[in-house]
Amino acid sequence: MGPNSENHYVNRSNWLRAAVLGANDGILSTASIVIGVAAATTSRDPVVLAGVAGLVAGALSMAAGEYVSVSSQSDLERADLKREEQELIEFPEQEEKELAKIYVNRGLTQNLADQVARQLTERNALEAHARDELGINEITQANPFQAALASGAAFIFGGALPVLVALFGNLSAMIYLQYGFAMIFLILLGSVAAKTGGSSVARAVIRITFWGTTAMGLTAFIGYLFGVNPA
Repeated sequence: MGPNSENHYVNRSNWLRAAVLGANDGILSTASIVIGVAAATTSRDPVVLAGVAGLVAGALSMAAGEYVSVSSQSDLERADLKREEQELIEFPEQEEKELAKIYVNRGLTQNLADQVARQLTERNALEAHARDELGINEITQANPFQAALASGAAFIFGGALPVLVALFGNLSAMIYLQYGFAMIFLILLGSVAAKTGGSSVARAVIRITFWGTTAMGLTAFIGYLFGVNPA
């Protein structure tokens, strides 16, 4: 494999994190809501209504929360860049020495570090400091709209699956159907995400299985406790 065909998984980190989080949350939270309501009633209407309401509310909440969170990160990055830009204007020599010190700490000799810092400063000082001092680059830079869209759409995709099971599944076996399909969906999603991100599939499956079972088990228990089955 040549240098131009290398696969670097960090390039996918932003959208992959938001999409996987949204789909996982969509499947798990919607299925948990449906299971909790199914454990408390023998009628299909409230089960489906709860699933749809959870799907809509969850998708909007996920998108809004992701947007606010990533926007805050983006604001911090802009503030740091503005501060760094001002420091480069006021203290150019000190900033170049600071950049060289970073390269020395990474293993370069002082002479080579000075040369690298000087050349990068001449080329684009702010870009060099953003990348090597602040850790901000095009890959890691926050994108609120992208994160919100990815997480919201993924939540809808994930949450639609339990809703379909609620609509067409056997009502008397709804709890078991929801749990079974949710675990299948979660395991498939976790496996795909792990392979896409270059991490361990087995670890992802174990993590999803444990926490998924815990969440759905607790909501089923609460549903049974507050059950209002008609006579």
